[in-house]
Amino acid sequence: MKYDISTAIKYIGVDDLDLDLFESQYVIPNGVSYNSYLIVDHKVAIMDTVDHRKEAEWLRNLDEELGGRTPDYLVVQHLEPDHAGCIASVVERYPSITIVASTRALQMLPQFFDGICLEGRTIAVKEGDSLALGEHTLHFVMAPMVHWPEVMVSYESSEKVLFSADGFGKFGALCKEEDWACEARRYYFNICGKYGGPVQVLLKKAAGLDIETIAPLHGPILRDNLGYYIGLYDTWSKYEVETEGVLVAYASIHGNTAAVAREIAELLRSRGVGKVVVTDLCRDDMAEAVEDAFRMGGLVLAAASYDGGLFPPMYDFLHHLSMKAYKKRKVAIVENGSWAPTAGRVMQELVAGMCGVEVVAPVVTIWSRMKESDRPQLESLADSLAAALKEGK
Repeated sequence: MKYDISTAIKYIGVDDLDLDLFESQYVIPNGVSYNSYLIVDHKVAIMDTVDHRKEAEWLRNLDEELGGRTPDYLVVQHLEPDHAGCIASVVERYPSITIVASTRALQMLPQFFDGICLEGRTIAVKEGDSLALGEHTLHFVMAPMVHWPEVMVSYESSEKVLFSADGFGKFGALCKEEDWACEARRYYFNICGKYGGPVQVLLKKAAGLDIETIAPLHGPILRDNLGYYIGLYDTWSKYEVETEGVLVAYASIHGNTAAVAREIAELLRSRGVGKVVVTDLCRDDMAEAVEDAFRMGGLVLAAASYDGGLFPPMYDFLHHLSMKAYKKRKVAIVENGSWAPTAGRVMQELVAGMCGVEVVAPVVTIWSRMKESDRPQLESLADSLAAALKEGK
């Protein structure tokens, strides 16, 4: 299937259905695409390469679209290996090609390719610089820390295309049709979630451009209803609530804490808090749990005490949230213990370091297993969280 943007802007990327873990940590059941583009004009520009895993297929795509022409430029927007894995091969194949990239990218590039000779073969571009290809002109916009320091994006003004690097990307190969938002959200919060501030800066720059097409480095090319995609990115990067509701995340050793979590979920549903999602941190996808925590306004943490501390799956979850700059949410805490409960104290300590996260009272302690006598404090916790979410709205 062809994914060309136009007769002059060709898609030369590839799907990867063989990779099990993106960045060796994120499950990708529908694979991932490595997007690359070719602008064919008086001058010819390659827009990024792909992961070395798919180099042979990518080079075939490149050769087919070049039709015997020699590329003049290789525009490097992002140096992460899944987009820059074929740079050395391109330089070797086309000795006359010029690499166009940010100054920081050109400084970093030799770190990835031993012995690559760049002398006299590069153009360092900065904010506002442009590159004329003929009828097409690329305008460069710096986007540091979205999500690496060397990142830039490129705006092609004649066809109004924003080549957005990792911005607006998603998990999933192009040959697999699926809803955009679900896997784009999971991608955003786990890859770029920490960098909401830089994403906001980039969105403000993009607002000054007349954009008709967004061409990311992962996922489908976006053409219709761009306001929807940009609006979601605005919400996500401001750490605002996208969906009214609560994530109930639990880490249970023998199933007793799981039973408490399910009971709290029912109590919250009965109070009309919106969407309620229950996640088993021992078994469910951690990246999806992180996504749901950012998506909704409320979070219930229910975990067992363990070795005088916190059951590790919950510790791992909170560590992930902290790394991704989780903030501005209402959190309720439930601990379980049989002789000296410690989970609640540890969870409160970990949450205390998160900006704008409010722990609602009471912190509930369950002794070994849920009993009828525990119901009043669970009801109280559900009431408090529901009230806090309503007030915050």
